[in-house]
Amino acid sequence: MNLHEYQGKDILASFGVRVQRGIVASTPDEAVAAAKKLNEETGTSWWVVKAQIHAGGRGKGGGVKLAKSLDDVRSLSEEILGMMLVTPQTSAEGKLVNQVLIAEDVYYPGESETSEIYMSVLLNRNTGRNMIMYSTEGGMDIEEVADKTPELIFTEEIDPKVGLQGFQARKIAFNLGLSGTAFKEMVKFVSSLYKAYDGIDASLFEINPVLKTSDDKILAVDAKVTLDDNGLFRHKDYAELRDKREEDPIDVEAGEAGLNFVNLDGNVGCMVNGAGLAMATMDIIKMAGGNPANFLDVGGTADAARVEKAFRIILQDDNVKAILVNIFGGIVRCDRVAQGIIDAYKNIENISVPIIVRLQGTNAELAKEMIDNSGLEVHSAIALAEAASKVQELVG
Repeated sequence: MNLHEYQGKDILASFGVRVQRGIVASTPDEAVAAAKKLNEETGTSWWVVKAQIHAGGRGKGGGVKLAKSLDDVRSLSEEILGMMLVTPQTSAEGKLVNQVLIAEDVYYPGESETSEIYMSVLLNRNTGRNMIMYSTEGGMDIEEVADKTPELIFTEEIDPKVGLQGFQARKIAFNLGLSGTAFKEMVKFVSSLYKAYDGIDASLFEINPVLKTSDDKILAVDAKVTLDDNGLFRHKDYAELRDKREEDPIDVEAGEAGLNFVNLDGNVGCMVNGAGLAMATMDIIKMAGGNPANFLDVGGTADAARVEKAFRIILQDDNVKAILVNIFGGIVRCDRVAQGIIDAYKNIENISVPIIVRLQGTNAELAKEMIDNSGLEVHSAIALAEAASKVQELVG
């Protein structure tokens, strides 16, 4: 589950991570009030207006602007709120900005130069260990750094038996070229950051940039936080932070129905029980010359209600020209699935695309007979390859 920047910063701060302070706002009036409050609390006279969407690269898309007066705060908030923000990580359509974060200016002048650092915490799937990835080349162009100068990116793996050790935090600070107060601040920052990552069952922290201020403080200017969905049962307070406005409405609907759904860009809708069988079904469709429009696993209890909901979700995609249902009746009987398909077809009424059903397992022959005698535009098949070929034949 993805979080907004302001939500991620609140969590980091609760674990002792120093962050750029800010207040979220939904209207220009709230933005101005937030700026005034920050001025009272921090003394800042410049503010950063930051669009809050679940995507990176907001600065490149015009979603992060510096305000040098309260009038600027109002005008920039009016400009950003309600805009469709397009970034390198969004679709061409962009994402609607519903909130802005009014943040303090932390790039103030002082005894030393400010510097931007990239830092992330994530799982190294090759070794099964968490690792901290970091670079002195933080900022908006970190992707180019990874592509052109990968030697500037360092990693530090953490042994899960003992956690992050002090010498590892010091090594990170040393590799970043820090000394004196900044060195000590970075050691504290890294230790608190990893404690937060481990404590909230996160799957990704990305802080870009981590800023060394002109007075040698270390703080998170941005925060991309992704929580592991499998750990949310332990963190019900964090689960409540979910912003469904940032998600595909179809994905939200499927999730609430208990369906595992991923939207794709093909023209053949898939309804399958079991993730492995779903992947195989998509491969067979591709081999037959078609393109899967989705991944949809209805699970082991493919009853009439779930089948109907699955059909309705698939049919929301205008690109779907046919639907392939591939069910292995191990846990659930095929005749029950067939009855569910027939009932769903009748309930929906306006299904305008052909449906090809391949059922194997318990009572498969009875299920095929039920479908063939239903009088509906539903085609049955025995072999998966036969079903995929029939789909391609009907789609053209």
